[in-house]
Amino acid sequence: MDFGVVLQTNPPASRTVDLARQAETHGFDHVWTFDSHLLWQEPFVIYSAILAATRKVVVGPMVTNPATRDWTVIASLFATLNEMYGNRTVCGIGRGDSAVRTLNGRPSDLATLRESVHVIRELANDRAVDLNGRSVRFPWSRGSTLEVWVAAYGPRALALTGEVADGFILQLADPDVAAWTIKVVRDAAERAGRDPDAVKFCVAAPMYVGDGDSPAARAHMREQCRWFGGMVGNHVADIVARYGADSAVPKALTDYVAGRRGYDYNQHGRAGNSHAEYVPDEIVERFCLLGSPREHVEKLRALEELGVTQFAGYLQHDNKEETLRLYGERVIPAMAETVVATTTVPAATAVPA
Repeated sequence: MDFGVVLQTNPPASRTVDLARQAETHGFDHVWTFDSHLLWQEPFVIYSAILAATRKVVVGPMVTNPATRDWTVIASLFATLNEMYGNRTVCGIGRGDSAVRTLNGRPSDLATLRESVHVIRELANDRAVDLNGRSVRFPWSRGSTLEVWVAAYGPRALALTGEVADGFILQLADPDVAAWTIKVVRDAAERAGRDPDAVKFCVAAPMYVGDGDSPAARAHMREQCRWFGGMVGNHVADIVARYGADSAVPKALTDYVAGRRGYDYNQHGRAGNSHAEYVPDEIVERFCLLGSPREHVEKLRALEELGVTQFAGYLQHDNKEETLRLYGERVIPAMAETVVATTTVPAATAVPA
């Protein structure tokens, strides 16, 4: 399993770069950021600084959208970063949430999302694409490669993901919901004639390492991460409005939004979000990774058995550095393949001296 960290681009930008450097030091493979240009700083500018300050991590948005950014500009940004730093980017994309709604706009429809995935991927992989009645291509780009991963929850968006995406991003860590979404994506990939095993699966959720046996510490962790259930609830509310409460979408995902009473994007993605008070403790525990390193490893192993290939942990809480350190020292090594330096060779196969 690969590991990523998800950061907000709050000022100063140097703080975001520093956290990215720490993540690489502790063994993380990916650095993702929010992409909401009114609420936070411009991520693509900061990606350049992160890539310059690191050696191996892959960077990208979780997630951008086809409404607030021109698709050819998105592709150009990635191709430029790839030329500068050697193909260390990935594009996470969805229909749009905070970046769109803060401008009083609406998320893109699925047809638009599908077309944008195609245009961005073709251009950022040094290929020509038909757009607005003409064939376009970057004449300056040589050797750029980019995977496009789609974030989705609803049945139609999940099917689109299986049909066209290089990877699937599920923004919650509930194993039951993960099992359902992964199956929908894989089934759609197979119907489209693709290899379902070729689609990568990323679960993204808050990670907070602390004393899981202390009731007070546990309650603090939940309060620091409750905002996430409110963020997910925005997407779930759209799904319930579209498909109804009795659709094929698991009740584990939809039932809890019954108590939702609006949302203030000025508090989006922030600990202490007052518009997430309706999110029950059970949902926080199911959607997030909380507690001791052992508890994190147990949940990650369950997700890995379902086919999850990357866990990306949100760090929007008050324990960023310690969580990164304990992941580097305890969690990531526990999830790695065991390799030993030496073993006893059976006598029958021993090589004579």
